[in-house]
Amino acid sequence: MSRIAIEHVDAFRMPPALVRETTRTLVVFWWEDVPVGQVMDDGLPGELVDLKAHWQVFSASSACKRAERFSIQKRRPALDASVIICTRNRPDALRSCLASLTHQSLKPLEIIVVDNAPSDDRTRRVADAAGVKYVREDRPGLSAARNSGIRYATSDVIAFTDDDVVLHPRWLERLTLAIQDSKALAVTGLVLPAELETEAQQHFETYWGFSQGYEPMAFDADFFAADKGTGCEAWKIGAGANMAFHRRAFELAGYFDTRLGAGAAGCSEDSEYWHRILSRGGTCHYEPAAVAYHYHRRDLAGLGSQIYHYMKGHAAALLVQYERSGNRGSLWRLLYFLPRYDAKRAWRKIRYGDRPENRFLWREIAGLLAGIGYYLRHGRPQLP
Repeated sequence: MSRIAIEHVDAFRMPPALVRETTRTLVVFWWEDVPVGQVMDDGLPGELVDLKAHWQVFSASSACKRAERFSIQKRRPALDASVIICTRNRPDALRSCLASLTHQSLKPLEIIVVDNAPSDDRTRRVADAAGVKYVREDRPGLSAARNSGIRYATSDVIAFTDDDVVLHPRWLERLTLAIQDSKALAVTGLVLPAELETEAQQHFETYWGFSQGYEPMAFDADFFAADKGTGCEAWKIGAGANMAFHRRAFELAGYFDTRLGAGAAGCSEDSEYWHRILSRGGTCHYEPAAVAYHYHRRDLAGLGSQIYHYMKGHAAALLVQYERSGNRGSLWRLLYFLPRYDAKRAWRKIRYGDRPENRFLWREIAGLLAGIGYYLRHGRPQLP
């Protein structure tokens, strides 16, 4: 499978031409430094991409009109922000992430690197060379690392990103302004692929990608109301690779549950925490103008393992959500909707053969079952 090229085009200064490098090109349109939309362009290498035709789809959109207003805003947030990066044994990725933070329009009050159960001192050396605060957390697990970072942070706004991410120069400014303006306790941003070079990266972006679109969204009591019936789809709020909280969130909802996240159940510590904020009357907000670029896993074996742990963490998080809220929607989703949905997919897979969307179906099902087992073995709440 050939790579998919990614082109970022500023429609405010539309280039006269764009030559295709490959048969498929993901074109991301911006209005100055605000993202507006994306389109997948197909054609022969060497031909010109019809940018004007693609742009017509977005030029009259509400996202474009908002971007025109947003791009001229030059406000400095009244709140300071700390940035936390939790990492384990990936110094090269961390170095790239830290480099992108040096160009932020809003300079972080502090950058905290939390080294989670490291096997050597490479992460410390990278943090020291970058002049950032280094915290070692020997308890394995992303939630334990996040909690350590929160305890060391001193700002009103606490932003999180991952070591396999690079950040747009106005990322922190826009997350912080979104918290300031919306009064939300949690804000997430747009996550775009940094590259789509391999089959695994393309599969992930197509079926598991982090993007929640180019329109801002508010998640409040109306969104959470579904939790009593079919479950609150908290994962739609965003991605843990691009999120920030007002410090009041931790006063209201406590810390991350150490049963969840990488190194424990597998993932969903972020969505469970957003769910907890909503269950206690707080609100969350999605701000697509705050952009992070994520490097997806490059190999299929690694992607299969990632999807297994995603579903394992999702199952465990649904049970934790029911444990905390008492709303049966999470149980309905885990014990009825997902088994029924996967049974239909399994029948189609057996009847019609493999399809791309079902490539990792058995890994997904195994992950769900493992997540239930994990929760049953670790049923007591674990916060700090």
